[in-house]
Amino acid sequence: MSDQYKSGFAVLIGRPNVGKSTLMNRLIGQKIAITSSKPQTTRNRIQTVYTSEEGQIVFIDTPGIHKAKNRLGDYMVKIAHRSLTEVDVILWLVEPSNFIGAGEQHILEQLRKVNVPVILVINKIDTVKKEELFGFIDTYRKEMDFAEIVPVSALKNDNTNELIKCIMKYLPYGPAFYDEDTITDQPMRQIVAELIREKALRCLEEEIPHGIAVTIEKMKNRGKITDIDATIICERDSHKGIIIGKQGSMLKKIGSNARNDIEKLLESKVNLQLWVKVKKDWRDSDFLLKNFGYNPSEDE
Repeated sequence: MSDQYKSGFAVLIGRPNVGKSTLMNRLIGQKIAITSSKPQTTRNRIQTVYTSEEGQIVFIDTPGIHKAKNRLGDYMVKIAHRSLTEVDVILWLVEPSNFIGAGEQHILEQLRKVNVPVILVINKIDTVKKEELFGFIDTYRKEMDFAEIVPVSALKNDNTNELIKCIMKYLPYGPAFYDEDTITDQPMRQIVAELIREKALRCLEEEIPHGIAVTIEKMKNRGKITDIDATIICERDSHKGIIIGKQGSMLKKIGSNARNDIEKLLESKVNLQLWVKVKKDWRDSDFLLKNFGYNPSEDE
């Protein structure tokens, strides 16, 4: 490995639903973080790895910075804030706009306190005219001295190579943290659970708030087939009926959509069995949060 090799950590922050997970998936070339139109889709800090001949970037995708409404929300916000001081470079994702709202102002306050280079990433440039971009850049430039300002479209893969080059500039020289084949440090069970949760969020649309979790009860490989038993946890009996659907139609739809993504991920056929359980107010229970893979006590 060259003594000019670089390696370091880059965190993606921003308000919920600005495209952090979509961008991270695009940069590493594989789907690890789930995406949906609902805010606060990402709940845990997810690490993924980009490796090239020049260096290695360990991306950290955090939950969106927002005002917490329950214990799960507290946990998510703490993870996002803590990540700002533990990295080599911060990527702040915003949408193209001349208006800096209260959510962005809150993030700006946090960024002004940290001694880490901040790259402003203006995402979703495919939704605006090119000539409008200069105005958006100027609006943000007046607020803070950014290390770089990079307009991208995560959805269309526009200018993402330029973003990689900009990140590399700010990483220290040093050996890789992970071998070149590593894409994520997430356990496979957790990724599978999140893929099922993504499909549930998408299929259910506005019918159920995002108060659902998914647990993997069994994941066993038998030759060319992987057997997976998973449970969708919801907060109310009325939600259970909606998730199952008429004669099980909604649950079948969620399972079918999830199976396709899981088979691509595992590169094998998947026999997926889904169940639904009610755990009232689980998002405010430390015990249940821990059970479902979120550990509030670690982030106090």
